[in-house]
Amino acid sequence: MKKNEFLKGALCGALVILLVLGVVSCAPISNLINRQTKNETLDDETENTEVSQDEIDEKLDVLKEYIDRSYIGEVDEEALRDGIYKGYISGLNDPYSEYYNEEDTKQMSESTSGEYSGVGAVLTQDKKDGRITILRVYDDSPAQESGIKDGDILLTVGDRELNSKDDLAEVVTHIKGEEGTPVELTLYREGETEDVVVTVTRRKIEAQTVDFEMKNDGVGYLSISEFSDVTLEQYKHALDELEKQGMKSLIVDLRNNPGGGLQTVSNILDLMLPEGLTVYMEDKSGKKSELTSDEANKFEKPLVVLVNGNSASASEIYAGAIQDYGSGTIMGTQTYGKGVVQQIFDLKDGTSVKLTIAEYFTPKGRNIDGEGITPDKVVEYEADEENPDYDNQLEEAINYLK
Repeated sequence: MKKNEFLKGALCGALVILLVLGVVSCAPISNLINRQTKNETLDDETENTEVSQDEIDEKLDVLKEYIDRSYIGEVDEEALRDGIYKGYISGLNDPYSEYYNEEDTKQMSESTSGEYSGVGAVLTQDKKDGRITILRVYDDSPAQESGIKDGDILLTVGDRELNSKDDLAEVVTHIKGEEGTPVELTLYREGETEDVVVTVTRRKIEAQTVDFEMKNDGVGYLSISEFSDVTLEQYKHALDELEKQGMKSLIVDLRNNPGGGLQTVSNILDLMLPEGLTVYMEDKSGKKSELTSDEANKFEKPLVVLVNGNSASASEIYAGAIQDYGSGTIMGTQTYGKGVVQQIFDLKDGTSVKLTIAEYFTPKGRNIDGEGITPDKVVEYEADEENPDYDNQLEEAINYLK
């Protein structure tokens, strides 16, 4: 039976991911199989399972034949290819390792860099009715300049009319686009008798990952939504502005922060800690690598770090280091418990793979994977139905610093 070109490409790509070489060629795979066939020495603790490339090819051919002969739905061969690659990595049974196709890779790159081409607004979706609302409009953004306001409800994007079944992530991809291109948005605004229609010209946007304000009695408040490439400079700016406003103490809010870049959080900790270790990693060979802070900066005012069950990864590195040095009080609830590090490998064809490559440890040698950071002061969140904006955890932190 003649080989299907799709299956050849799929198999080659899937095995290239294993080697993390980014080479679009099956030659390295043959070398790997040959080494196994010749019974070259492997780690004594590693089971040597010999599966030939021909056997894999044959099984994929059989699956493809069944699909061609019996499957009644439409076949998207690109989706099948992606499915093979994604399935191969999912076989690691690691929740943090993942294959990214071209679109996934582009979105991941935007997320880690903190920059994208769009309109400069944060959207949120109601879980009950699917309604998509403008949560926040960035200052000096195309959205602000076009008159979009916080609280506006999105009705259409271009000629696409939204409904309760629309997925927020999918809608966002239609709002983002090539820099300099327009997108027309229709909005419902409370108090207006007619829908608001605006045309917004997309441009490069820097995500606002840090928000800050001065609370009463000189208590500075700084929240970090994620640790992307732009976060360090935004954090520095926030600290400087709060200092100018007479900050006497500080709350750093990491609640619901899923993490981000390891180097970014280490650089931010360098602004807060005395000279010493901020975090260290150990890879599969036991090799240890360290990130440190120097003596140039040290935050010496009273400090509270707010965390909860959705504070993960880089957030836990921040909280763990502050706790180990005794530089502040960790307040809130137990954190997520992600004590491993991932690396993105470029596969040189627009796709990529993320693999868990190391464990990380706090300065005192704690690995919090599966456990999380235990707050110094446990404060459970209590919703106030009469006042939804009331935040008892934040109020507790303010009162503690007073």
